[in-house]
This record gives sequence, structure tokens and C-alpha cells, in this order.
Amino acid sequence: MPVAGHPASLLYPRRANVCTEVIDLSFNAERFISEKIEELRREIGGAKAFAATSGGVDSTVSAVLAHRAIGARLTVGFLDDGLMREGEPEAVVSRLRGMGLNAKLYDVREPFFRALKGLTDPEEKRKAFREAFYRTLSETARKEGAEYLVQGTIAADVLETKGGVKTQHNVLDQIGIPSFKEYGFKVLEPLVTLLKPEVRLVGERLGLPKDMYGRRPFPGPALALRVIGEITPERVETVRKATKIVEEGTQDLECFQAFAVLLNDRATGVVNGKRRYGEIVVIRAVDSKDALTASPTKMEWGRLEAIRDRILREIPSVIKVLYDLTPKPPSTIEYI
Repeated sequence: MPVAGHPASLLYPRRANVCTEVIDLSFNAERFISEKIEELRREIGGAKAFAATSGGVDSTVSAVLAHRAIGARLTVGFLDDGLMREGEPEAVVSRLRGMGLNAKLYDVREPFFRALKGLTDPEEKRKAFREAFYRTLSETARKEGAEYLVQGTIAADVLETKGGVKTQHNVLDQIGIPSFKEYGFKVLEPLVTLLKPEVRLVGERLGLPKDMYGRRPFPGPALALRVIGEITPERVETVRKATKIVEEGTQDLECFQAFAVLLNDRATGVVNGKRRYGEIVVIRAVDSKDALTASPTKMEWGRLEAIRDRILREIPSVIKVLYDLTPKPPSTIEYI
């Protein structure tokens, strides 16, 4: 049964039962691939295009579809905004190049941290990230001579943004922000009618390795969504270290997502018999099929203790570790 009041059933007629479906039984991945390649070829014509990628399944599948359509006229760009996981920018670009894509890495950390400075409200931070993302992206794409932007927006992104749940950074025209007028390029979204299971199937049919099309989702705003309160390089580094520990401690689980969150306040602790204030890290792991609903992963106690011990040992500033048991709804998967 659909969850009452969830935007999926209100905004996307084809997704009326989205909360229980694994994949639309009428969906034909091979036909979708063929049609989207031809559609992209017609849309772009003889122009150049730029595909922004985070290495996640959505942006990677979109980039591969565009590459099949226009070949060398596509530049695939990874914007290193300083909010990614450890070693991720270099690893993603290297792998995409190995697949024959013209992938490039751009250091854009300064404008993102400047845009986020002093902000604590979740929605304000999401909108600030979106503005910094598209301003930076438009400048980068223009330098590459691109007239079109290909991005991995999927149905869940549009549903949550239009439904007022939270602003997804990759949703513009659907909420009345004209991409060409505001940023100077036309946005192409080949996956916008699909949910995550269908995107994964398309990735599989495109011949992507399983660890790419089956990869756990990672949000476009990256670790910015996992720092409650003001986002600073130092606080991002804390959650980056904690995220690495959580991911390594859950890599053999089949959960939808597993990550760490840094809370805004400090907690009181006792170290060597003396009071000490320290940071609070939350472990979040969920099971889901489509990202529209989720339940907390039933993780065994010993695994949680092992993750907790590593966080406390390897990140001395952390004094308290929590485990989030909240489903979606009422919570969302990410904290911001």
C-alpha cells in the first residue's frame, strides 16, 4: 500500500503504488536505452554536452547513455567540492577514463564552502548548494564549449522536491527555475521517469560492472547533507572519517545505504576520570528499494559495537556514538 500523504502517489500517476513496487513490470530496459540514445542524439545534434558525475549510479548511467549518443563530444566532469568521501574524486575519474569516457576532475572547493558559510537551516543549505553547483557547473561547461548539461535526475528527486519534502539540488525546470535563462544551458535528464531499481537495470543492460550499477546511493551534495549545523572543512573532515568507518564496517551488508552523521551540539563525556565535551556521531543504515520509503537496518549488536569502537578510537573529538532507528516516513534517509 502507498504511504498516506507521500508525494509519489500525488505527483507521479505512474507511481501510484511506488512504495511497494520493486520495478515496473512493463519496463523494458533495452528499449529504454535505444530510445534514450536516439533522443539524446536528436536533442544535442552536432553540439557538445557536459555530464556532471559523482560516480553514483544515476549520474554514471546518464553519462554512459550520453556517451553512446554523441561520443567524444561529451565531457564528463567531476566537480571536487571538498564534500566527497576519502579518495573518491580521483578514483571515479580514473575509472570513467578506463571505460573510454572523456572524464575530467575540477577543483571547485572554494566557491562551495563560501556559499555554505554561516548557514545552519537544512533547506537554506540545500538551496545554497544548488546555486553554487549550477553556477560552478555552468562556468565549467562553458569553458568546455558545451551547450547541454546531462544529469542523473531520477523520479524520486522530482517527487520529493515538488512535494515539498526537501529540495534536491538537481531539480530545476520542474519547479519553475528555467535552466537556460538562469544558467545558460539546457538540461537533459534521460532518467527522470525512472526509480532506482530501473536505473540499476539500465546500468546492468549497458554493461556496467555490478559494483557500479549496484552501488549504494550517495547524494549529490555529498557530506554536506551529513553535517548538522554550519558546514566547515573541519566538520566535513570529521564526518568523512566516520563515514569511511561505517562503510567499511557494513560493506558486506545488503542495506540500501549506510553512513555517518555529525550532529551540531556537543555531549559531555568522561575521559581519564575528567569531564570532556565532544562531538556526537550518528550511524544511519537503512533498507529500501526505491528511496521513497525506508526501514532501519536490523544490524547485529557486535557489528555496531565494532563500528562504535573504531569511531571513538580513530576520531578523538567524538565522545558519543548513536544508532538511528527511524524509518522513512516520518524521517527522510538523509538528515538534511
